[in-house]
Amino acid sequence: MCGIVGYIGPRDATPIVLSGLQRLEYRGYDSAGIAVLTGQRIEIRRDVGKISHLIELVRQNPLSGHLGIGHTRWATHGAPSARNAHPHVGMTGEVVVVHNGIVENYRSLREELEAEGAIFNSETDTEVIVHLIERYFTGQNTLTQAVQKALQHIEGAHGIVLFSSREPDKLIAARIGNAGGVVIGLGEGENFVASDLPAILEHTRRVVFLESQQIAVVGREEVSVQTLYGETVPWQVHTIPWDPVSAEKGEYRHFMQKEIHEQVRSLTDTIAGRVDFQKGRIHLEELNLTPEFARSIQKIFIIACGTAAHAGMVGKVLIERIARIPVEVDIASEFRYREPLIDQNCVALAISQSGETADTLAAMEEARKRGAKLWSIVNVIGSQAMRLADGYISMQCGPEIGVASTKAYTAPLVDLYMLAVLLADLRGDLLPHVRHQLVSDLRLVPKLAGVCLEREHAVIEVAKALKETSNCLYLGRGINMPTAYEGALKLKEISYIHAEAYPAGEMKHGPIALIDRDMPVIAIIPRDPWYEKMLSQVEQAKARGGTVVAIATDGDELIPTIADHVLWIPPIPWLLSPVIAVIPLQLLAYHIAALRGLDVDQPRNLAKSVTVE
Repeated sequence: MCGIVGYIGPRDATPIVLSGLQRLEYRGYDSAGIAVLTGQRIEIRRDVGKISHLIELVRQNPLSGHLGIGHTRWATHGAPSARNAHPHVGMTGEVVVVHNGIVENYRSLREELEAEGAIFNSETDTEVIVHLIERYFTGQNTLTQAVQKALQHIEGAHGIVLFSSREPDKLIAARIGNAGGVVIGLGEGENFVASDLPAILEHTRRVVFLESQQIAVVGREEVSVQTLYGETVPWQVHTIPWDPVSAEKGEYRHFMQKEIHEQVRSLTDTIAGRVDFQKGRIHLEELNLTPEFARSIQKIFIIACGTAAHAGMVGKVLIERIARIPVEVDIASEFRYREPLIDQNCVALAISQSGETADTLAAMEEARKRGAKLWSIVNVIGSQAMRLADGYISMQCGPEIGVASTKAYTAPLVDLYMLAVLLADLRGDLLPHVRHQLVSDLRLVPKLAGVCLEREHAVIEVAKALKETSNCLYLGRGINMPTAYEGALKLKEISYIHAEAYPAGEMKHGPIALIDRDMPVIAIIPRDPWYEKMLSQVEQAKARGGTVVAIATDGDELIPTIADHVLWIPPIPWLLSPVIAVIPLQLLAYHIAALRGLDVDQPRNLAKSVTVE
């Protein structure tokens, strides 16, 4: 969740670090700070609240130098305050640290350090790291050696960046476990460190990703990578294709609105290069799939959290229906605690926008221990979930800045559809004409997404009617049951309206008691195999006085007679309908939140990358 930026080079570090922190605001935070080596002294500025507060603090009390680190903090130990904000220095004032993660054994370490005479100035777990480094940073140890010795004491998963006034020619970055990424950006006579790519794309697209248990020593001209125990390890330079301009809002009021509208492009990019429409074939080269392996799969476990889990629920229907392989969908945070019956005949498929979601990474590791093959669907190139996996599918979305995920929901739906078709093809379970039709249907998706986006004005009118509501019930069935879940999640994430989603058939088993004129019902009712069943649920809601908003297919003459509002979607083959049906729900949540004057891109209590359990 926390954001980290570091710089070493000939330029003033302060504006570079502050600008990088601004590009990481989407991760969620409650305080921010910066440390810069000014002459031979470490100068720190930090404040609670938005980065704008920190920028003003720096304007009033400037600091400059060629070596600096910055941090946005999401409080885990100690209340949000300037005192608890990062960076943290030790008693000598010669070492400064920023940190992402939780030091699980910090209480015992703090007691041990205090017994040795260490004086703590915050309530954070992070401060034990800098005191440990100081313990070992004696005349006989270099800074790198001190870091290696110190980090061997801490438990948990971490991303750490630090420097010292005693060795001003380097930054040191470390990654332990899966608490978010650590990426090194390579420049000309300067180098960068960050927890996420958007912070440094303005300056370089040549990057090195640290693996777990690795430390990078970053100078102006050179970078070296070694293990926690001092063994040198080779590292690979990745060239990132993203244009930093794509991380700007442009003509849109919020990143979320921009990203909803980018779905035509992201869906096109997701399909491009992977579909041979002439031959009716799918190619997912990064999965390294063979017919023999495809036929050997006995079960697929989809593991994910939040929005990604809803995509996985759609994927279950797609894979079971098209490829005829049993699928379980697991909330990643529960997977490793239930003794899952997964073995070498199974595949664990992780879905994560960031590729750094701690619960999902832990679930992947559990699946690997039990012998399963690992696949991942991720958006961030080079992320941990991509590197852990035996094969992966890239979402091809580009940066997603808004905390509430939109284009990184619809892209994996298409990825899962393509995976289902490919598996069925390799297993020999598809007749050629059926395979050709399934592949051909993908042509429709980007264009039909664009049709939905052109109808944004109609969504705004419905948003005006619902913006004062306090509760909302979402209903869907079959392949669009997860669409209801995702629509409800979007509404509560950014508008703070209490929203629940149910399989529509469950309405009469309890939720129907909630329906009255103050409980709007959002019904996802396209022309799919569950259409008639959904009609019955809508009529029951109307009979109880509920206000009904229907997501319905163009040309449906019955729906307007029983719904109060209709948001129309174009006709689409039902296996792909969740990609299109969710777009009006994304727009509805967005415009309700915007009409309520809320911070759409950074909703309270939420973060883009959930890197602690």
